[in-house]
Amino acid sequence: MMIQPSREELNYLRESYPNGARIELVHMGPDPYSKLMPGDRGTVDHVDDAGNIHVRWDCGSGLALAYGEDSCRKLTEAELAEEQKMADEQKMAEDSELEEAGPEMSM
Repeated sequence: MMIQPSREELNYLRESYPNGARIELVHMGPDPYSKLMPGDRGTVDHVDDAGNIHVRWDCGSGLALAYGEDSCRKLTEAELAEEQKMADEQKMAEDSELEEAGPEMSM
């Protein structure tokens, strides 16, 4: 049986999980086709009229979180800062590798 959120619950979900918010999966109900695991992270795309949170998961999945069945949490400011630090370090390492390889030349 599918649970429908009230207008107030839907507004709360949209305010709590705006487009672009970073989240972490806490629990997902049984889904034989999903490889998502608790701790997986992603970016909120939108909350639909049924209260499902549509997510672009870092692993490449686009599976939505089902209202009343699955749960997630927003990342803290400290977690967001750590993600940004790691992304910056990875970019610097990639840039360094490109510099060491030298310029490409095609003929």
